[in-house]
Amino acid sequence: MKNSYIHKKIIFKEKLAPNILRIKVEYSGQVKPGQFFMIRGWSGVEPLLSRAISVADYENEQISFLIEVKGSGTKLIDKLGLGDEISLLGPLGQGFNIESGKKIALVAGGIGIAPLLYLAKKMDGKVDLYAGFREKEYLVEEFKPYIDEVHIATDSGKTGHKGLVTDLISPDKYDLVITCGPMVMMKALAQICSGRVDLEMSLENNMACGIGACMGCTVETKTGMKTVCKNGPVFKESELIL
Repeated sequence: MKNSYIHKKIIFKEKLAPNILRIKVEYSGQVKPGQFFMIRGWSGVEPLLSRAISVADYENEQISFLIEVKGSGTKLIDKLGLGDEISLLGPLGQGFNIESGKKIALVAGGIGIAPLLYLAKKMDGKVDLYAGFREKEYLVEEFKPYIDEVHIATDSGKTGHKGLVTDLISPDKYDLVITCGPMVMMKALAQICSGRVDLEMSLENNMACGIGACMGCTVETKTGMKTVCKNGPVFKESELIL
């Protein structure tokens, strides 16, 4: 982890869906699936807090970030163009344990699909993707060279199953389930998996500092309060008090 912000130019930018932005920057270093960076795309004081954005992919010394454009900070990042600079602190967090030889289900809700792509590329075994979206699916095609099966759910039913992504999964088929997305989805998945298969969760708590100093992203675990940014964002479901 680098201890101070570095400045990188945007070398790629595209819209994957109406409020979903992908950008790429050049970066040379070690990055583990599930880690994140604190990102600033503005030079002024406001917004005060940087945004915690997961690493969606890392190859050829280029990092990809998926950003859901919904608040003041992400809207400022969305206004940037090629050649504009963003400030990065990271990589931060503990990330995923890379498993091999297991049957694994990756379960994503919306923008929670972002950290699972880089993870899928590093896995060695049977890996299936379950992804839920409101309307339009995105990023799914890029998983296909690295996984066995794709299962899609949308709220509208325009693509795949109409309903919840948790409707689709049979946890008994797997040795491990890994998930990232809205907490309501992950809690439902925890109930489905309970006593049947191990579950790992990448939490999306709001983060202020990214290094565990401010204690603003704490989560209750069976061994006490822990920070999502420093102790996570990936936790075993069995560790957490949900």
